This record gives sequence, structure tokens and C-alpha cells, in this order.
Amino acid sequence: MKVLFACGGTGGHINPALAIAGIISAKYPDTEFLFAGTPDGMEATLVPAAGYPIEFIKVAGFQRSFSPESIVRNVKAASYLVTAGHHAKKLVKQFAPDLAIGTGGYAAGPVIRAARQLGVPTVIHEQNAFPGVTNKLLAPHAKAIMLTFEAAAKYFPADVATTLTGLPVRGSLLKRKKDEARRKLGFGEGMTILSFGGSQGAKCLNDLMPELIAWHRAEGMQINHIHAYGKHGKATVPDAMQAKGIPLADGRLRVSEYIHDMDVCLAAADLVISRSGASTLSELEMVGRGSILVPYPNAAENHQLHNANVLGKAGAAIVVEQKDLTLDVMKRHIAALYEHPEKLEAMGQRAGALAIRDTDARILRVLEPFLPKEK
Repeated sequence: MKVLFACGGTGGHINPALAIAGIISAKYPDTEFLFAGTPDGMEATLVPAAGYPIEFIKVAGFQRSFSPESIVRNVKAASYLVTAGHHAKKLVKQFAPDLAIGTGGYAAGPVIRAARQLGVPTVIHEQNAFPGVTNKLLAPHAKAIMLTFEAAAKYFPADVATTLTGLPVRGSLLKRKKDEARRKLGFGEGMTILSFGGSQGAKCLNDLMPELIAWHRAEGMQINHIHAYGKHGKATVPDAMQAKGIPLADGRLRVSEYIHDMDVCLAAADLVISRSGASTLSELEMVGRGSILVPYPNAAENHQLHNANVLGKAGAAIVVEQKDLTLDVMKRHIAALYEHPEKLEAMGQRAGALAIRDTDARILRVLEPFLPKEK
């Protein structure tokens, strides 16, 4: 059996594809996989690191700006568009897959379209509450659409089957207990806050966290705080902490570029402050943690705001748009949750109620009708 994945650009498109490949492989270990992506995207690193082969196709999105950089990129995107279809058909013919799965990103467009034109069943997985452009374009001819959020269903054609499957998350997240995780981190009693902005970091959170940490320490609040500032915070956050006379680590504090033990940190946390990518929100639901979400405002179609509002409307999160984010706003929310821990606990319970705990089984149920029957 052969399965072709097309994905690219960001980890939000690539990691779900890798997870689905793992789900298929666990039940059908003889399956042969091939990934298709762009040579400049994260898939060029993440897919081989996961042990899967990848073929590259040059494709890029068009920019709406008329800046010189955008004009150059649009000329390049137009040139890629001329050849992408031919390259995609050649790739599909050579691999001859039984099923093609698209999880979003520019590369998914020509590859999944070519697979459909060559008679290969196609399925797509949409990670966000507001679907991306590629998946919306591919949807009318897909055999099935898998959703992370039920809210996305209304944006797809009514005559194409949609199934709420959720997004696969790391199994290790469910193996840690809060008390055990806090002991491992060396934290004392009190509220534990986990804040991060992804591997690159979120400037708005990085600018705020040294001030916020200084505030709750000066107030004598029993708060443990873990903050990851990412690649782009390396030049600012340590200096800002030093300027305030705050160490990067002590009995209640750990500030670092990356979090390599997210399972431990999430287990220890009472409150998470983060962006609202689909993977992050699925993990918050799975572990049942209340959150303050600051959606990335420049995400395609503003999909992070749509994602965050799913949890916000359920009472599982406080949603603060970046344009409204200030130190006073954050202090007010944290003080209220600190003084009323039962509210934070209720947010966590509501987040947990949103979790889909049989995602692997749901995904297999969607895919198996399109997989060749075992002889």
C-alpha cells in the first residue's frame, strides 16, 4: 500500500501529516509513504528527520502587497505556477499512490489536484477553525475532509463528507501528573504559569513577560513561571530580565529559549499564555488547561483568532487580541485567576471537555474506505 502526503510551509501543516502517517503505519506497518513539499519550507527538515522520504516541488503563494519584495516574490510564484502542475503529475505517476492526503500549505495544491486528475482518491485534513485557501480550493473534489474544529465545517461544500477527527497530539502529554511534574521542575506551591510563543517566539509576549514576572514577584505572589522566548527573543529577553535584577532560573522561575520538556511543563501548569495555533489548542484541550490566548494577527485568514474563539466561547480561555494586549490587561486577568483559582480550574475543565480523545481511531475510520483491501 502506498500513501502520498502533500503539505508544507509551517509545522502546523507538516506535523499533522507526520502524525497521520504514524497512525496509518501503526496499523499497516508495510505501508510505503512519500511526502511532497517545497525545498524552502520546514518540511525539508522535519520530514527526513521523522524518517520519511520527500520529493520537492517549487510553488509559492502570491503576496497582496505591492512592495518591491512582494513583486519579486509574485513574479517567482507565477513562474512556479506554470511548471508546478506538470511536476506534480510526474511525481504522482512515478509513486503511484493508493491514497493522497493533503494537510495544507502551498505544495498541497498542485500535488493533491494532480492526484485527483490521475484517479487517486484524495482526502484533506484541516487544522484550523477557519480553513486555509488551499484546502478550500481542494475540498470540492475530495473524497473526505477531516476537521480539527467543528466550526470549520460550514466553510466546505455540503456535498463533501466532513468528519470531526481532532488533531493528533503527543501521547507523552498524558503520562505526567501535576505534582510529579512540579517536583521535577523544583517548583513550590502556588499557581504555575507557562508562557511561550513557539520556536520563533512572539515579540508581544517577550516584551511583556519580564515586566509581568517582575510584577508578580514584587507583589509576593506564589507564582511559578516558565517562559520560552524562542529564536527571536534571544537578543532581548535575557537582557530585559537582567536589567530588572531577575535571574533566568530559581526555585520559582525558568526562562529559556526553548522548552524541550513540554510534557513536563504542560503537566505542571495551571495557566498557559500563548498564541493559538491548532496544535497548541489541541494540547491544551487534551491536558485540560485554562489559557490566555493572544492570536497571531498576521496568520493567514486570521485563522488563529478563529481558533482561539472556539475555546473563548466555551469558557476555556480568555482571548486577548494583540492590539489590546498591555501589561495592565495581563495583570488584571492573572490577578483575577490567582485570587479565584476555582475559575481557573473551571476553565481547565471546559478545555478538557472539548478534547477529542479517540482521534487516531476517527482518522482511521475516515481513511480505511479508500485504502486497498488486504488480501
